[in-house]
Amino acid sequence: MKVCGFTIVRNAVKFGYPVVESIKSVLPLCDHFVVAVGDSDDSTLQLIQSIDPSIETVWDQTLRQGGRVLAVETNKAFDAISEEFDWCFYIQADEVVHEKDHLAIRSAMLQWKDNASVEGLLFKYYHFWGTFDYIGVNRQWYRQEIRIVRNDKRIRSFRDAQGFRKDGRKLKVKQIDAHIYHYGWVRPPDIIKSKISNFNSLYYEGEHLERKLKAAESFDYSEINAVEKFSGSHPQIMKALIANLDWHVDIDSSKAKYSLKDRILSAFEKTFNYRLFEYKNYRIIK
Repeated sequence: MKVCGFTIVRNAVKFGYPVVESIKSVLPLCDHFVVAVGDSDDSTLQLIQSIDPSIETVWDQTLRQGGRVLAVETNKAFDAISEEFDWCFYIQADEVVHEKDHLAIRSAMLQWKDNASVEGLLFKYYHFWGTFDYIGVNRQWYRQEIRIVRNDKRIRSFRDAQGFRKDGRKLKVKQIDAHIYHYGWVRPPDIIKSKISNFNSLYYEGEHLERKLKAAESFDYSEINAVEKFSGSHPQIMKALIANLDWHVDIDSSKAKYSLKDRILSAFEKTFNYRLFEYKNYRIIK
């Protein structure tokens, strides 16, 4: 079995992406890794070249509908993977894999390698908020997503690169007992505001973009819907970043801001362990 990892990144230094930790967290599972480095305003290219070879790309800023440029860039990295690899492990620049899950991930890839009906592997998620101590638990956070796909170039990154589809349809996937640790919302408040503004520019333009940029200026981590204390352990590769956290945010997990609709749906989910009306960009096969 041969595995190739892949990711995209742009302005990682400027916007505080833990991309080094992200890549290194999956390297033990990969025989090769492809990084598509977009045209950046900082030292991102040099940072990536110190870890792995990379391909340089130019982002088309006109592809704003639904953040399409992110999928286009992801496909560039995916298409650079040669035919010799069986599986392709996609990791975004703010996502990290815990070393305790490596065995389960490798075992799943081996188990389903020769079963062509399995087109991808589905991971569970922890979405961290504000600091490394809290995770988002309301319905806005997706609970699962595909992060390993077959090396089949009919598979394409979908919409804004959250997931994948093949010939326009949802992939048939197997759930695995492993998590993606998503740290996209753990950055100093001033950097997160800049990151939000930059991200919005990939989706919007004109007056809509101006409204989004104005809203980003007043972003406050304390204005949350619902979070809870994280009781697990973080990946070892994140140890230095966690130890060097140098900002403070006031988060009160008891102050959930649920609408009546969300309260009812959340109560149902807790009671029956099932999320009603959940968006699923995949088909789970038993």
